[in-house]
Amino acid sequence: MTNFNDRLDRRDHQEASMTQAMDERAVAAPTINPIPPGQRPELPRQAGTPAPAAGTAPGRRPRLLVLDGLRLGAALMVVAYHLVGDKIGVWDASAATNFGPVHSAAKYGFLGVQLFFIISGFVICMSAWGRSVGDFFVSRVVRLYPAYWFAVLLTAVVLVVVPRGPRVQAREVLGNLTMMQDFLGIRHLDLSYWTLTVEMAFYIFFAILVARGLSYRGVVAFCAIWTVASLIVPKLGNPWLTNVVAASHSSYFIAGIALYLIHRFGPSLLLWSIVGLSWLIALTRLPNLAQARDVAYAPTAVIVTLFFLVMAAVALNRFAWVKAGWVATAGALTYPLYLIHQTVGLAVIERAQDLLPPWVLITALTAALLLAAWLIHRLIERPVARWMKRQLSTSMRQVREAS
Repeated sequence: MTNFNDRLDRRDHQEASMTQAMDERAVAAPTINPIPPGQRPELPRQAGTPAPAAGTAPGRRPRLLVLDGLRLGAALMVVAYHLVGDKIGVWDASAATNFGPVHSAAKYGFLGVQLFFIISGFVICMSAWGRSVGDFFVSRVVRLYPAYWFAVLLTAVVLVVVPRGPRVQAREVLGNLTMMQDFLGIRHLDLSYWTLTVEMAFYIFFAILVARGLSYRGVVAFCAIWTVASLIVPKLGNPWLTNVVAASHSSYFIAGIALYLIHRFGPSLLLWSIVGLSWLIALTRLPNLAQARDVAYAPTAVIVTLFFLVMAAVALNRFAWVKAGWVATAGALTYPLYLIHQTVGLAVIERAQDLLPPWVLITALTAALLLAAWLIHRLIERPVARWMKRQLSTSMRQVREAS
């Protein structure tokens, strides 16, 4: 076992050195830029590691387009939950009356968040491999903030025009722009933002690991330590500390990380055990979540189990046949769509439901939200992210040279 770990550590060091200068964009399924032939030797694969897809150049990892599709699917689940499942009750006639069985199914759409978390564990581990902590920081900032800043300002305007709840204060807008409103004791302008706090905690934990240098052994240890902390900390009775370790959601991130290790290094009993334990922990915590969302436990457990099975298939490269370029574009819509759909969507329903039949309204609204997400991605997210990446990369280089 020691020799195996030593070989893995040597391989990690070799790959980290060779990929350090590669310019990835940290999206749901980043593509690694190819290195000219002859500059990078072919690395040995562990038994069981999926072979490169047919037609893939040596030194280039194929983009996992399926992750883009899964991310959009998860976002649409959450959209359906908020707009058709309608726990807030914005429809004059009940959503159950308007949409019948579709409403009953949409009530389970909140589970799209759990799928997001599994994908996030997989993708963050994948995109951070071979990067310095500075590069990891830059990739996360340019990925998260441009679209988010626009969404916060848009949400604030919508809440002023169509008030819902307490009046929006300038302090709340400023606090939300930091994405740290939970830590500042400020309410989320859009309730969907709560997941960003959970993601932020995950990034901070993982950044510590990145600073030490990612390795097979280190990532496995990280999964074990976070699992134990997530089980023990809630018993201490400190809600703040429980939230810091993301105890209610950590099993999904951990499963995603282990599944990426399976994808990169090949399956092993240890890695499948981490995934299996994470799945069991998730199932044991689902009753409280199902009760809070007023849905049945059994369908909830089945849906979460399907998420784990689909992501296991991704780890084993069973979706290599997904090659359509439009899937990547669909994945790019996910984040802006998630950020704007709830406040904007509910405001539109509140004002337009007397003008259009429910099915026409919800169809047109979903199409409009997707179009708005695409415009935000093309006109705001991409150009601002490019500028921020250049500036922050220069800043991080200055920090390294000065130290």
